[in-house]
Amino acid sequence: MMRQRVARTIARVMRYRMVGTVPERGVLVGAPHTSNWDFVTMLLVMWHGGAHPRVLVKQELFRGPVGWLVTRFGGVPLDRKNPGGVVQAFVDEAGSDREFRLVIAAEGTRSAGEYWKSGFLRIAHAAQVPVTLAFFDPPTRTMGFGPSFVPTGDFAADMDVVREFYADMPGLKPRNRTEPRLREES
Repeated sequence: MMRQRVARTIARVMRYRMVGTVPERGVLVGAPHTSNWDFVTMLLVMWHGGAHPRVLVKQELFRGPVGWLVTRFGGVPLDRKNPGGVVQAFVDEAGSDREFRLVIAAEGTRSAGEYWKSGFLRIAHAAQVPVTLAFFDPPTRTMGFGPSFVPTGDFAADMDVVREFYADMPGLKPRNRTEPRLREES
């Protein structure tokens, strides 16, 4: 309740409009991921809707005093060199009857890259939960939730849905934006 009030106050002060509703289950893609503020904005979007998500974050952020804060805000460490164990743990957790919301920055980094990581599609497909496209769009001063879809297993076709939704969203730092495509499409 307190987090929700804080998020709503910050959105009002920043003059951002929240759109969409928080899904009860699924993998939420936060994009475009172009700055360090994206983590904060995705938390605001989730808290605004009264949800407390798990957020997949590179393990390096869990060192030192910042690690406690990241954990407190729902951060889950990811060893980017060996992500398999974490992915399987999330697939198992998503298959339970509990609420399951996992936020992932599919671009994998704040700087421009060649492609998106496919883990968000693989987790959602294996767990049979939807992918919801969450966003932060500074030019239109909106943030929130876009469409949801259940991955078909044809990840190239699934990425067409993602690409179409994020096509006109530059992010906070447009020069750092990675076009939505998978390594296999490069």
